[in-house]
Amino acid sequence: MSQTIPALKRPRVEVKSLEKFTEAGYRIVGRHSAVKVCHWTKSALRGGRMCYKSWYGIDSHRCVQMTPSVQYCNMMCVFCWRFHTPNRVEPYGGTWDSPTEILDGVIEAQRQLLSGFGGNPKVSRTRFVEAMNPRHLAISLDGEPTLYPHLGEFIREASRRGMTTFLVTNGTMPERLRELSSAAEPTTIYLSLYGPDRETHIRTNKPLISDSWERVLESLKVMSGMKCRKIIRLTLVKDYNMHSPEKYAELIKLAGPDYVECKGYTHVGESQKRLRRENMPSMEDLRSFASALQEILGFVPVAEDDVSRVVLLANPCSGFYHEMREKLSPVGGAQLDNPQP
Repeated sequence: MSQTIPALKRPRVEVKSLEKFTEAGYRIVGRHSAVKVCHWTKSALRGGRMCYKSWYGIDSHRCVQMTPSVQYCNMMCVFCWRFHTPNRVEPYGGTWDSPTEILDGVIEAQRQLLSGFGGNPKVSRTRFVEAMNPRHLAISLDGEPTLYPHLGEFIREASRRGMTTFLVTNGTMPERLRELSSAAEPTTIYLSLYGPDRETHIRTNKPLISDSWERVLESLKVMSGMKCRKIIRLTLVKDYNMHSPEKYAELIKLAGPDYVECKGYTHVGESQKRLRRENMPSMEDLRSFASALQEILGFVPVAEDDVSRVVLLANPCSGFYHEMREKLSPVGGAQLDNPQP
């Protein structure tokens, strides 16, 4: 067991709709951060399958799903399953918590949220002890994490503690990515690309800033110079942004990623108020779209996951691609190498 983290003082929370978040299983940390135990963390603890992100070396039971910017975002994406609260149109104006405070807080909160699994006969003692000592941070739970001004220091602090960092961003803060690129790259950066052109981007993302499209283009260019594992994720929604693979390919080339994930929209959470179930693409739809991208980019299909509805393409020239082939084996519903059509 790792060193004991001191109990947090009661936070001076500056999060609106707090009750709604706590009812949904979130644990608010400090003024503007949060943690929530992922479905796959619970599954892994019970001996079930892990998240498809195990492709990238993440053990689900040791992963903390968190955000340093709960609610605060500069987009109102139609497919988002999270709450679209007033904070999304009102930038955070309080004092930002320090990286150490946030990291201590989310680890303590994760341990508290998982404490009940210690008495579950379906949970192995080994996995429970490992879960109490998390080794992966998925910085992606809610809001846009790059709005947190001390993100670089936060990533460095996690690295000092031997933790990997998996940063998910909408790409609207290229200045933050430049800071990370120069001094604090995460283990993996995940840039979500939600439209192949400005018109689709605005229709799908409903940005709250006027220059979001230009900022995304700049972030793709910044990403190309980063040395960490780089992933472009396409969250594909039928009748919205699932078109023009040739335009997506041109944008993807700007970033030079190691992987591209074609991930289907899922009709869950708050998105059900904005979209129809028919907006969910099937696995066949995703395979077809991925195949079109594959031909243009020269990438290869290496894995897919029916449960999470993801088709993964890899850049065969990437060292990370060869690392995946050598170290990973199929997990749960995931397939490595050529997925069946």
